Amino acid sequence: MAEILNANLLALKLLVLFLCIQISVSEIIFEERFDDDWRSRWVISDWKRSEGKAGTFKHTAGKWHGDPDDKGIQTHLDARHYAISAKIPEFSNKNRTLVLQYSIRLEQEIECGGGYIKLLSGYVNQKKFGGDTPYSVMFGPDICGSQKKHLHLILSYQGQNYPIKKELECETDKLTHFYTFILRPDASYSILIDNRERDSGSMYTDWDILPPRKIKDVKAKKPVDWDDREYIDDPNDVKPEGYDSIPKEIPDPKAKRPDNWDEDEDGIWKPPKIPNPAYKGKWKRKRIKNPNYKGKWKIPYIDNPEFEDDPDLYVLKPIKYVGIEVWQVKAGSVFDNILICDEPEYAKKVVEEVFANRENEKEAFEEAEKVRKAREEEEAQRAREEGERRRRDRGYDRRRYKDRYRDRHRRHDPRDYLDDYHDEL
Repeated sequence: MAEILNANLLALKLLVLFLCIQISVSEIIFEERFDDDWRSRWVISDWKRSEGKAGTFKHTAGKWHGDPDDKGIQTHLDARHYAISAKIPEFSNKNRTLVLQYSIRLEQEIECGGGYIKLLSGYVNQKKFGGDTPYSVMFGPDICGSQKKHLHLILSYQGQNYPIKKELECETDKLTHFYTFILRPDASYSILIDNRERDSGSMYTDWDILPPRKIKDVKAKKPVDWDDREYIDDPNDVKPEGYDSIPKEIPDPKAKRPDNWDEDEDGIWKPPKIPNPAYKGKWKRKRIKNPNYKGKWKIPYIDNPEFEDDPDLYVLKPIKYVGIEVWQVKAGSVFDNILICDEPEYAKKVVEEVFANRENEKEAFEEAEKVRKAREEEEAQRAREEGERRRRDRGYDRRRYKDRYRDRHRRHDPRDYLDDYHDEL
């Protein structure tokens, strides 16, 4: 009995040790909530600055928010390039899950611009970080007009960038949204927006990185005995006797010869014909399920001789930096809550934590919309009044103009000349 008890205790200790090891393996590589000390971790690039096209960032909670203390960095000037990056502890996703997550709120009528972030490998001169800087992952929204609301997901493999083949859409409203990309050691992935899975799949099928494992056998031909007729005529169905003698039309039994019909002059009266209700058309056998049906024949797939597997397909170059590099026609996007880790559950909790104030943000947005619409109406009214004032200053009076127009045309009314003619008479 004592030996069994000791064995159970040993097993329990091993289980606890295993769980501790599992917990210790999980790691938060980088988490940015943009506190007041954020500038010590981020470097604003000088890219495009000499051309006067570089934008700046404001540290703010934005125009509407769920928590005034929850601040991010907001693009500040219209028609600018924005480039900013932070160095992170070097991270390799080999044999572990990669989770990239961040939030963005598009407070502006963005018209055309990006809202994505990048993971960078190797050495990066952060003061020169820009659109030409190589990256390992590019993920997030890119909006242009009402038609393009694309969600980018581009991965780098052996120095070449590969966009996902799927057409993914991002959110376009003016509230905060979380974008989450999860890449696993089996090369499977998931894309979440606000903790809801929007898409998933595999790097093997959804990127044109490697040749496909299977290809269609172009030499294959449908077997001669392949029956792909789902329904056939019933061979046991027999045409009823006398079926072909049923006329298509018959004399109308309700018709009567007119009283004034004269057979000598009109000929022998015959009743008009009507469709025969007993006529069923050309006889056809009944259709039945084909007992030999094998389905629609499809070209079979075979192993692709050009396919060479790469078990490290999912492995990115060690990540050293995270960056934001976008162009925006209209500024106003608030980036926040950047997270790089290997634990999807932790990322989920971050979203839940921020969205605890989701209703507050919605109410603040609705109030801001009311103020905006009232201001626009006030400005429109002021513009109408100003336009009216300018017309008056130019001597334009709509009523007086209408009177002059009526009087001028009244003098040329033909009726005036007609009255003069009668007066002379």
